[in-house]
Amino acid sequence: MDDLKVGNVVKGTVTGIQKYGIFVKLNDEYSGLIHISEISEKYVKDVNNYAKVGEKIFVEINSIDTKKKTCILTVKGLNYRIVENPKIRESVRGFTPLKQHLPIWIDEKIKEWEDE
Repeated sequence: MDDLKVGNVVKGTVTGIQKYGIFVKLNDEYSGLIHISEISEKYVKDVNNYAKVGEKIFVEINSIDTKKKTCILTVKGLNYRIVENPKIRESVRGFTPLKQHLPIWIDEKIKEWEDE
């Protein structure tokens, strides 16, 4: 629950869609609703155009009911859709080669500045 605070933007999974809003699972305990009025500043004709069941999205927490373990959520003003970039994939070795080279690149840049 550490990241579940009013005003925080968190990742959730769409679990259901109704004509009045989108249901989102935030973690193993908490879920929430993005009411149709919290989807866009513009008129929302069909909620299904904004999310699909199973999709992972970012949501902002407007309020939390700790007794019911539910949240009122919004995506207004957020780039809420999570786009997986298939062109960038972590290799089996991970990003370790970059991590190993970073100090070398930093030292080279500092030396370059010092020579100027």
